[in-house]
Amino acid sequence: MIQAIGLTSDPRKDLPPAVDDVSFEARAGRVTALLGGPGAGKTTVLRLMLELQRGRGVTYFRGRPLHRIAHPSREVGVVLGDVPGHPSRTVRGHLRMLCAAAGVPARRADEVLEVVGLVSLRDERLSTLSRGMDRRLGLACALLTDPHTLVLDDPAGGLSTREKRWLHGMLRAHVAQGGTVLLTTADPKEAARTADQVVTLERGRIVADQEAADFARTRLRPRVAVRTPHAPRLATLLAKEARTTHRSVEVVRESGNRLSVYGSTCADVGETAFRHGIPVHQLADEIGDMGPAAAADRAAADRSSDEAARADVAPQRKAAATRSAGSREQAATRARAGGPVGAEPTSATESAGSPAPASAPARKRRERSAASQQTAARTPQARSGGRRRTESERKTEAPEGTSRKQAAEAPEAGPGPDALPELPPPISVRTAPSPLRPLRYELRRAAGVGTGFVTCGVVLLVSAVTAVVLARIGHTPRPRLMAGWPQQLPLPPAALGAGLLGALAFGDEFRHPALATDRGTVPRRLGLLAAKLLVTTATALLLAVLTLGCDIEMLYLVYGRELAEVPSDWLSLGASWFGLVVGCAWAGVLAAGLFRSTTAGLAAVVAVPVAVVPVVQKVVEGPSVRTAAGFPLRMRELLLNQWPFGGERYVEAVARLVAQPVGGALTLSLAALLGAFLFTTLRGKVR
Repeated sequence: MIQAIGLTSDPRKDLPPAVDDVSFEARAGRVTALLGGPGAGKTTVLRLMLELQRGRGVTYFRGRPLHRIAHPSREVGVVLGDVPGHPSRTVRGHLRMLCAAAGVPARRADEVLEVVGLVSLRDERLSTLSRGMDRRLGLACALLTDPHTLVLDDPAGGLSTREKRWLHGMLRAHVAQGGTVLLTTADPKEAARTADQVVTLERGRIVADQEAADFARTRLRPRVAVRTPHAPRLATLLAKEARTTHRSVEVVRESGNRLSVYGSTCADVGETAFRHGIPVHQLADEIGDMGPAAAADRAAADRSSDEAARADVAPQRKAAATRSAGSREQAATRARAGGPVGAEPTSATESAGSPAPASAPARKRRERSAASQQTAARTPQARSGGRRRTESERKTEAPEGTSRKQAAEAPEAGPGPDALPELPPPISVRTAPSPLRPLRYELRRAAGVGTGFVTCGVVLLVSAVTAVVLARIGHTPRPRLMAGWPQQLPLPPAALGAGLLGALAFGDEFRHPALATDRGTVPRRLGLLAAKLLVTTATALLLAVLTLGCDIEMLYLVYGRELAEVPSDWLSLGASWFGLVVGCAWAGVLAAGLFRSTTAGLAAVVAVPVAVVPVVQKVVEGPSVRTAAGFPLRMRELLLNQWPFGGERYVEAVARLVAQPVGGALTLSLAALLGAFLFTTLRGKVR
């Protein structure tokens, strides 16, 4: 059950709030629809409920606000717009990544893919999915953790009639199991047909909260839909007869050759058209809008549906004409041969008139659609371990006069035409936190797209070429030569690449918010930050080792052994090198998480040697009253007293590394970024 109390959005400048004091209830076992036109505030209400937008008011999900729920994605399944995922990620990889974030087994991804009919498209990229397939994937993401509540923002927008019927069947199956469904729509006809309760919004306020039957009776106006090639003439005649007979009839011109007649019947309109010899192509009673004001909103949808219908009918007419021509030719051939005219062909070679071959992309799309429909059709209606209705529910759903045994055996005979689709089986999610959960998520997130691999490849190539060019020019110290680091550049390619990978770790989260349903665009949890820092550290170390190996190998192949010899002080140089690369990676992670941008993360990495290092040098080299003379000697004495086994060498190496300008500036930047990140995280938790 959902209880929304006093939802009000923060106003912008002098404008009124988009949502003002909205309160309603969405009960369990029912579908509740938020109805309103564009700008009514439907999406804003959902974002306020999910705490994705600042405002006033509170929303209780089964008695608890969302920020009091430890794992909101297990309580509420959300679909807001398109699937928020990286376009290069596969369908199955995206779901497996969300499985790792939610703490459910990876096999759950295959189960929900089978239910929504996307098994045949599991290896497709998210960017190649159609509108209907994208909606199916969004519902799969929402059902992944078996939530009690589904919150959907215009789930049927842009879908075909068949896709809408499937989607509404899935929602009905969810509420049949005791769940709660809250959706938004701008179509009154769809709200009256699919919802149990309709909450109407207008300019951010609730104007009606009704049962679906009361809504259809009081707020929807019946009309007569007419299609005729002489629509203007028929409209004039209907209006004239209404004035003559003193009846309240309203005729609205629709797009093309359509009319909507309010206050009349099909019989009256048909008789008027017959008396004046006007051909009528369509004449039907409809209930689906709130008067002529909705005609403009339907015009664009009607035009798009007409174009789609013409695009679908044209190949069918062509194929039918070809088949009819072939049939006439076969009939004439049989008549000349003395055979029966109406005989069917006896072999495949006798059947002529096949449709013209379609293009390769269209044929591929039809094959994918057919495969997904066949997969959905093959989905079993009862699976071991799935959801089971109680005996009382089965008895209640059975028609009168049906015994309990017949009601129990009815599903075995096969699903009927109105049978509800099957939901994925219930899943048990561990409530205890696991430190490996964010680590598994981060590994699947980083390895699911090829951006990291491409970045590493480009860094290795640029670094090797730079090392060869610097060796040919000369006047470059050997450590910089092996790192591919010209003196004119602030950072080597490996450090820039590690900083970019670190910035992408949080930058991709804000650009493609896969975890948007879990309170906020990116949840600022310290466990997730630690996982990102750990994975980024491992990636940066691997990149640093590969860069040195490739540069030394290229120098050896091109110039021989002289330039490929390892320096004698390789230990301190290696520590400095690895510290620089890992520090840049950490700076990218923290800056991208703090400023919510990949570009800002990479800019923070570049700003360390460009802006921070000169400041540190001026502070260190400036005049002072006292100096730290003899500090290394006193440090050595102190370390000898505490660590008699020679551990002071490593601490001294670290101190010497930090004492360098770049090392000190990087340490200072990391400390500032980490402090700011922790401050914003704690401030968000307090709010």
